[in-house]
Amino acid sequence: MSNAPDRFALFMLLPGEKRVEIKEDTRIPNAVTVTLHKEDHTLGNMIRQAVLSQPGIMFCGYKVPHPLEPRVQIRIQTNGEQTPVQVLQTACEKLITQIDDVRTQFKQQVLAQTGGLGSGAAVAGIPPAARGAPMGAGYGRPQAQMPIQYGGAPYGVSPVGVGYQPGRTDRAGGDYLAD
Repeated sequence: MSNAPDRFALFMLLPGEKRVEIKEDTRIPNAVTVTLHKEDHTLGNMIRQAVLSQPGIMFCGYKVPHPLEPRVQIRIQTNGEQTPVQVLQTACEKLITQIDDVRTQFKQQVLAQTGGLGSGAAVAGIPPAARGAPMGAGYGRPQAQMPIQYGGAPYGVSPVGVGYQPGRTDRAGGDYLAD
């Protein structure tokens, strides 16, 4: 028994709960406090860095009020050329673009590493020799070979015991290979 919240409570919104709340700071001109519910340092720091890269920012910082509450507060103050909400929106749009670029580059690298086989992350981390290798090759112990599918089409074999989980699929529709 522990005082940690249930895992689902860390990311699922309760009925009526908002993901984002924006509150204008009445003590400081051109400042707002943005509260992100069900988020942590990962998103808080990314948004802080993206906001600070925008012109006209006087201050941007974030905090997690309590480690057991999945909530981040971001305070943004501008010089008045743009509102803090406009700056936040621009920063989030740039973050989305950067993340899409990283995703595209990752997929290209995975396809280059796997020789165009597979749909991406499902085969990442499995050496090519092990994916089509005879039983026992590559991992120092005998392993049964099972067919796996990517996007509905049969593909190669996967060594059982390296994380193959039959019935579980990745987002691309292929079988899931855990590390």
